[in-house]
Amino acid sequence: MKLSRYGSMLGFGTILLLGSFNAYSGATLAQDVRTQIEPALVEHSLSLRDNWLNLTRDLMLEPQWAASGYSFHYKLSVEGGFMFFRDTVEAANPEPAFDHQLISQALSAATGQPFTALQLPFDSFSYSENNQQIRFYYDEKRWQCELGSAFCKSVTRSNQPKAFGVVRDLRIAADNSARRSPDGVYQAQIVAHNILVTTADGAVKYQSDDGSAAHFYDAESIRWAPDSSALLVMKVKPGTARFVTRVLSSPLDQLEPKTLTQLYPKPGDAVDIDQPVLVQLEAAKALQIDDQLFNQPYLLDKVQWQADSSGFTFRYTERGHQLARIIAVDAQTAQPKALLTERSDTFIDQWSAFYQLLQSGDKGFIWLSEQDGWAHLYRYDQEGRLINQITKGDWRVRNVLHIDEQAQQLWFAASGMNAGQDPYFVHYYRINFDGSGLKALTSANADHQVSFSADRQYYIDLYSRVDLPNVAELRRSSDGKLLRTLATADISRLTEAGFKAPQPFVAAGRDGKTEIWGLIVTPQNFDATKQYPVIENIYAGPHSSFVPKSFWPFGFHAGGDKVIGMQALADLGFIVVQIDGMGTGNRSKAFHDVAWQNLADSGFPDRILWHQAAARQFPWYNLRAGVGIYGASAGGQSTVAALLFHPSVYTVGVAFAGCYDNRMDKISWNEQWMGYPVGPHYAASSVTEHAALLQGQLLIINGEQDSNVDPASTMQLVNALIHAGKDFDLLLVPGGEHSTGRSSGPIRYIQRQQFEFFLRHLQQQQTPNWNKLTAKPL
Repeated sequence: MKLSRYGSMLGFGTILLLGSFNAYSGATLAQDVRTQIEPALVEHSLSLRDNWLNLTRDLMLEPQWAASGYSFHYKLSVEGGFMFFRDTVEAANPEPAFDHQLISQALSAATGQPFTALQLPFDSFSYSENNQQIRFYYDEKRWQCELGSAFCKSVTRSNQPKAFGVVRDLRIAADNSARRSPDGVYQAQIVAHNILVTTADGAVKYQSDDGSAAHFYDAESIRWAPDSSALLVMKVKPGTARFVTRVLSSPLDQLEPKTLTQLYPKPGDAVDIDQPVLVQLEAAKALQIDDQLFNQPYLLDKVQWQADSSGFTFRYTERGHQLARIIAVDAQTAQPKALLTERSDTFIDQWSAFYQLLQSGDKGFIWLSEQDGWAHLYRYDQEGRLINQITKGDWRVRNVLHIDEQAQQLWFAASGMNAGQDPYFVHYYRINFDGSGLKALTSANADHQVSFSADRQYYIDLYSRVDLPNVAELRRSSDGKLLRTLATADISRLTEAGFKAPQPFVAAGRDGKTEIWGLIVTPQNFDATKQYPVIENIYAGPHSSFVPKSFWPFGFHAGGDKVIGMQALADLGFIVVQIDGMGTGNRSKAFHDVAWQNLADSGFPDRILWHQAAARQFPWYNLRAGVGIYGASAGGQSTVAALLFHPSVYTVGVAFAGCYDNRMDKISWNEQWMGYPVGPHYAASSVTEHAALLQGQLLIINGEQDSNVDPASTMQLVNALIHAGKDFDLLLVPGGEHSTGRSSGPIRYIQRQQFEFFLRHLQQQQTPNWNKLTAKPL
């Protein structure tokens, strides 16, 4: 067990707070016996994000380079909010990236929501139409705005949706626009489920006759060979069309409820079976590729022709995620060959997978594998023979940014390479294909986000820690030379308002040696002579790690709550922590494998040891009343699992939007970690199946219109709890989505329910009767 390398936690003193909260200094202390929590105390926590959000200056977010040249743009905190600026390497003269007032007016008109020039609802954008438009995402939609006029509109895609990537939504037509051959001689389309290839004057070159609604050719899968000699198309056997039906109880446009349906494949359902078909133009014939090497597919993807049109390759992921292959198909013979086959006794993590075909020199491909226990890159020749392991060591490759075939180099991000630093900190590197010449592009003891110019001659290094505000530097790629500092965040006003950085804490996990990293957030008026009950903010999804590593504290609760949410809760008299236990990502393969077919584990053996280590080190870390816990989605599932399977430790929980039985959740995320076929291990991890074990206090919150996790999962848990005779609290939000109460919906109202649930059950405090109060509208 040890403290963070950032310093001791023993120097905390009482901090005087601004505004009405001063009147209640000391009210958050757990040992003060109170009969009534003052409304202003709760109001202060509910308003903390809004009160603090605009207190930084020169804090840069999301730098982005132009598609060519050396200009870049970014978001920056300024007086009153945020602005986007544009600059170039040469000019060093930032100017507004667009007319913020004009865009705010146009977006307000298009959405019906009020936006101001300094509070635009997006963090990044890209220029389009020769810099006459900007494009961005807002409210889960793509938007584009004209820069010369007050006009914005949402942009819909014409592609056919694929539910969770594996089942096409046949209610929506595929994009069947003509696919022209590279030489312009032919075009291909689907007619009555069949592939039709015609010449430019309309003459039929080839037409299939075996397509049907039950086994159709997919227009969006057509891929022409570079020399136009052939094309590849997928012939599809549709999977299970499972639809989740939801009742919208309180629609805005009518009194009566509505019903909505969503294509929603679940674990065990049949997925679309894609059968590659090669159409050879000179012979005017189609050849179905023998599927012996890929006959149990979960997914075929990464389809790519060789530059010389000699063949194509694709990646095959077998159902169950324990086998992956790279398959090459000869364009003359249509014969498939397995270039690479990788197997795992647990899972092959497709969330962090990487594969890229090489088109020049010795060709071959680059493949990311965890075969040596860590995520590393390997180079293979075009026959599938291993040439060399490119990266190696007890650290992991996090992302590949670019492969330079001419220079025989690749550029990548990794974590865990820098001894003495937090093993989750991301750094950036360049390395030769043969594994030589490893060059670090970042060095500061921090978490880095690097963006490169289009030709990679320059890069912006944006780095921070939870206790180090954002620093943005412009550097030259060839030698890493600092050209200038673009922005250094000023948080003096935020600090004066009471902000304190959370404190990293590290303890040994279940094996007695593996470091388990987490954060501790204390109240603004923290007093080390007092004792505080502890609440854990949990998200244990295996697809990543979740404890914040960078500075920006104002994110919404998604993939775990963020620092501002933890601080707001801590200010009510709690210690709030977040931990990455075993089973989460971004460490070793063994660390990750703990989650395999056992999502109920959620790293709790590590989390409990971490709590106990903190309690031994800090007298103010009070576990006597048990640990409170809250989380959403997978964190909601873990919250309930904590109360059921570890009731001697976890006693009070608030669960948002949980996937309480993995058989009821989406196919993609759950089969990746729980495997296929669906077996008894799914029931073993189900908190619904074990609802009778509940001993603690539980509040369940769910959005009626959750499109991420079937809302029936929540109601089945409720049903099981009722049949087990258990007492619990339930809040269902009409019209609420998966993010309701966290980043959408009545956030303030739902946060109050969460906060006061912990006050009543972990502090035994009496909370205000809001029905009798004239309070700020929620």
